Amino acid sequence: MKRVLVATGGGDCPGLNAVIRAIVKRSAREKDWEIIGSINSFDGLLKEPTEIVVLDEKAVSGLHFRGGTILGTTNKGGPFEWPVKNLDGSWGSVDRSEEMMRKLQYMGVDAVISIGGDGSQRISQAFHEKGLKIIGVPKTIDNDLPFTDFTFGYQTAVQIATEAVDKLVTTAASHNRILILEVMGRDAGWIALSASIAGGAEVCLIPEIPYDIEKVASRLETRFSRGKGFANIVISEGAMPKGGVQAGEKSEEVGYHNVRLRGAAARLEMELKKAGVVADIRETVLGHLQRGGIPVANDRILATQFGVKAFEMVLEERFGEMVAYRHPNIISIPLIDAIQKNKFVTENSNLVKTARGIGISLGD
Repeated sequence: MKRVLVATGGGDCPGLNAVIRAIVKRSAREKDWEIIGSINSFDGLLKEPTEIVVLDEKAVSGLHFRGGTILGTTNKGGPFEWPVKNLDGSWGSVDRSEEMMRKLQYMGVDAVISIGGDGSQRISQAFHEKGLKIIGVPKTIDNDLPFTDFTFGYQTAVQIATEAVDKLVTTAASHNRILILEVMGRDAGWIALSASIAGGAEVCLIPEIPYDIEKVASRLETRFSRGKGFANIVISEGAMPKGGVQAGEKSEEVGYHNVRLRGAAARLEMELKKAGVVADIRETVLGHLQRGGIPVANDRILATQFGVKAFEMVLEERFGEMVAYRHPNIISIPLIDAIQKNKFVTENSNLVKTARGIGISLGD
């Protein structure tokens, strides 16, 4: 019996369960293969007692439309930086990667499929360099991984954000207000830009294009006459003014290294008031609603394609590679290429040209 271990790491994402289901169902078409899952990414392997579950067709039945991940996930620490508490009460980290590899060997694991974003795939590459037979499956709602046209979860996040814009348009019009919707997007503005175009926002502010508050205020003024009018703004959580920095603070959570972004919409509201905008302004932070719930059909299909491809890569022994979507094909690329850079919105991207073409202000 050959054995594959599956782990989901990083933030949760609509479509994770569909990938797990596809891996299991594709493996069932072969003889003598068993799929097991590690709870909360690789933490399940390193905990005592070990937290491992068997994934068979019964376990994944009907899983394709469920949000989240039945395996759980974490974005704190990892095998190479396992959090430990020092004698003085402070926190440090230790490298437990060799221990994990020994445990995988002891358990008879022939290959690992790691489903996660750039951080998770950096861990995958590090294990590959240590000799682990590992395959990556990209996952991020931000759609910022290179060499893949889309990642599952992105379309669902855009749909949720667009529905929010649709709802805010009507209440903004009813009250002659400016409504600001803050969406996810730490360093990439794909969600904000897509939702702005789909929802008809007047202003879209993204991390890649620092905004000039005077130009934003000027655009908003065109939406009002004699105190009547309305406008909708979509802003990425990582957007920032020219010469400024992202709104956020260092997290106190053990093992979490990213700056915790918060307050982009609130800061924008204050900046607009200082710039002389007199209209009533309200803000809405969409937050983790974008990560949860039922994945849309496109994400279920893409996630299923990724899962099937990942297991077939195991059969082909294409270790050290990551699944990718390059229309119209599901392909694989070296993990080392996938983690070299991120995919950001650029000035010459089609979405930017489309947004400008219909009069959306990007704050510049």
